[in-house]
Amino acid sequence: LCNFGGKLTARKSCHLRFRQSPGPVIYNKKKMSEPPAKKIKTEEEKVEKDFLQKIENQRRDTAKSVADFKFNKKRVRVLSSQQEFPDENKGIVYWMSRDQRVQDNWAFLYAQKLALKAEVPLHVCFCLVPKFLEATIRHYGFMLKGLREVEEECRKLDINFHLLIGYAKDKLPEFVKEQKIGGVVTDFSPMRVPAGWVNEVKKLLPKDVPFCQVDAHNIVPCWEASPKLEYGARTIRSKIHKVLSTYFTEFPPVIRHPHKATAKPEPIDFEAVQESLDVDRTVGEVDWVTPGTTGGLRNLESFIKQRLKYFNADRNDPNKNALSHMSPWYHFGQVSVQRGMLMVRQYRNKYKEGVEGYIEEGIIRRELADNFCYYNENYDNIDGAYEWARKTLNDHKKDKRTHIYSREQLEKAKTHDDLWNAAQMQMVTEGKMHGFLRMYWAKKILEWTESPEKALADAIYLNDRFNLDGRDPNGYVGCMWSICGIHDQGWKEREVFGKIRFMNYKGCQRKFDVAAFVRKYRAKKI
Repeated sequence: LCNFGGKLTARKSCHLRFRQSPGPVIYNKKKMSEPPAKKIKTEEEKVEKDFLQKIENQRRDTAKSVADFKFNKKRVRVLSSQQEFPDENKGIVYWMSRDQRVQDNWAFLYAQKLALKAEVPLHVCFCLVPKFLEATIRHYGFMLKGLREVEEECRKLDINFHLLIGYAKDKLPEFVKEQKIGGVVTDFSPMRVPAGWVNEVKKLLPKDVPFCQVDAHNIVPCWEASPKLEYGARTIRSKIHKVLSTYFTEFPPVIRHPHKATAKPEPIDFEAVQESLDVDRTVGEVDWVTPGTTGGLRNLESFIKQRLKYFNADRNDPNKNALSHMSPWYHFGQVSVQRGMLMVRQYRNKYKEGVEGYIEEGIIRRELADNFCYYNENYDNIDGAYEWARKTLNDHKKDKRTHIYSREQLEKAKTHDDLWNAAQMQMVTEGKMHGFLRMYWAKKILEWTESPEKALADAIYLNDRFNLDGRDPNGYVGCMWSICGIHDQGWKEREVFGKIRFMNYKGCQRKFDVAAFVRKYRAKKI
């Protein structure tokens, strides 16, 4: 609970422009005559290496580098009026934000394509803000560990990574001026706050520096999937499938950059950075996830080899381990959704229904969520609901509730409903609630709070505070679907809910062993 069509050309003056268009062996001292026995790798280690190597080989088989790759320019749109690079161009910047990875990143690849063409250094900048919505140390810790991996990989590729502490508007334009940067590329988010950052930077960048944006998160770029707000999955599905083959391709590799910057970036003390953050530290980090691209890809591998076979039949059973659990890595952009879909798709002949179901969720539903947040400025409040939903919620606003709980009671899992309490405990202690339970969880908040407005605000607050994948289009749409009927239809009218789809405890009992799930989380403490 997620045109530019810049065509790069070179003129005789070597300007670039955007054009709009569709060791040594060591012996054992005791036995000098024999080399030490080679360490035998476990089967698990072999599988992990093979899976990562397979992905790397797929990139290399696609192209030697992005310079040899036919880049789809519809992934990109120019944000600035300036399209030519300035005469004194000493580098290209990729302003990394939503997509926090090196490989399988269309924005990173496009920035390298420009830098290779201009024969200049490539820089990556990430602007670390002191606070972001309800994010806690749980989220910042996961993100910073991923960025550490990005920094290490960039260093190996002779690409300077800069962690700029502060808001982009205060740091990035200054960096561009000091380094005489000739062009800026950034990734895309449909959400209000990141979109605001992009608009601020756009106004403050030097007028002679072109600025463009690449949707590196969606497979079909949000603005290409649909030019308007879609009513639901059924209306966007055909539009995406119509163009999917154009975008659903393998990635070329980001390569070692041949044009090095003269100055090295400031060394980053990630521990000191994390200690300096002014964020809530009462919501601790969780240990079931390994942050970063490598950890995410290993989790993807375990899903494909161990759980994909059960996905179709068991994905709605919270007692079964059938889900991919990829949402934290997808949310932070540490793993590309497109990479996930490409790898899962290879098992279509073996697990047809599971693969189709996973791709429906990963492409159609995820891109529908981005569509909703991009074209609906009220994506996180009642005003963003359909007219029928606003009317029915208002008609039943004063209906008597059987229970009323405060936000604090909800946060502490102090309700009369043992299933709801268990789901809340799962989210608080593990940082991820099972997908089926997210619907039940949010609908009960509507049933137990004074008004739909408060219910939505509480659901979003709790989701964003505890779930690793919070503050995400999928989270907003999940809460809006559950409480406001977004991407749904009217159902039989009843108290409190009106025509919003209803879920109850008995319905869950028919789906799975509720008592078993409750037992698992009853002993956990918040």
